[in-house]
Amino acid sequence: MQHDEVIWQVIRHNHCSFMAKITTGNFCRNPYNITGVCNRSSCPLANSRYATIRDHDGVFYLYMKTIERAHKPNELWERVKLPRNYEKALEIIDKHLMYWPKFLVHKAKQRLTKMTQMRIRMRKLALKTREKIMTTPRKEIKRESRREKKAETAAELDKSIEKELLERLNGGLYGDIHNILPNYFNKILDENELQAVSDDDDVAEPEIEYVQGYDDLEEEDDIEDFGGFAIDESLKNNDDTPEDEEEMDTVDHKRLKIRSESARRKVEEDEPRKLKKKARVLVEVENEDASERQRETF
Repeated sequence: MQHDEVIWQVIRHNHCSFMAKITTGNFCRNPYNITGVCNRSSCPLANSRYATIRDHDGVFYLYMKTIERAHKPNELWERVKLPRNYEKALEIIDKHLMYWPKFLVHKAKQRLTKMTQMRIRMRKLALKTREKIMTTPRKEIKRESRREKKAETAAELDKSIEKELLERLNGGLYGDIHNILPNYFNKILDENELQAVSDDDDVAEPEIEYVQGYDDLEEEDDIEDFGGFAIDESLKNNDDTPEDEEEMDTVDHKRLKIRSESARRKVEEDEPRKLKKKARVLVEVENEDASERQRETF
C-alpha cells in the first residue's frame, strides 16, 4: 500500500537523488516534475495522482499517473499525444483532467504554453543565419611553423653540402675515379654542353656570301622599254588630232627612239667589260711547321 505522506517525509528530510539545493531554493531534476520546484504538491514521487507534459522530438504528450496502476511500474504512466494546434491541445487537457485537482490542471496548461513559445523561438532561430564562432588551433599552427623552419634549414644544408662537394670535385681532390648519382651527373653534362656551345658561338667567324650585281640595270632597261611602249600607244590612240600636232608628235617620237637606242648601245658595250672583271678569291694556306697563316689573292 502506497502512503504519500510517509514517502514525502522520507524524501524531504532524509535523502532524494533528484533534489538540488541552491541558495535561492530547492529544485527537482526529475523529468516528470511539472514545475521543477521541490515541494509537496509538485513532487511526482510523493503524489499517487499526478499529471505532467513532456516533449519527444518536437511532439508534446500528456502523462497521467493514478493509484490504481501503482502495483504495475511498467504501466504506471498513461500517455496521450497532443496536437500542434494550441487550442485543441487545451481542449484535450480539459477533457482528460476534468475531475483532477485544479492545481495540476492549471500547471499543465501553463507548462504547455511555455513549451509552445519555446518551440516557436527555436524555429525562428533555425531560420536565421548566424555567425559561427570557431576556435583557432594554436597548437597545429605552431607545429606547422616549426616544421617549415626545419625543412628550410635542411634544404639550405643540402645545398651547402652539394656546393662543397662540387668544389672539391672540380679541384681534383677525389682524383679521376669517383661515383656520382646519375641525376647530378646528367645535370653537370648539360651545363658543360651549354657552356661549350656558347664558346663556339663567340669564336666562330662570319661567313662570306656572293650576290649578283646586275639586277638594278636590268630593271632600268625594262622601265625604259615600257616607257617607249607607252609613248607609242599614246601616239597611236591620238589619230584624230590636227596635222600640225601630228608632225610635232612624230618629231618627238623620233627623238625618244634615238635616245632609247643610244642607251641600249651603251649598256651592251658595258656588259662585256664588267664580265671580264673577275671577282677576287681569298685563299688561306696553313703550314704544319709554322702556326702562321698566309693569305693570297688571285
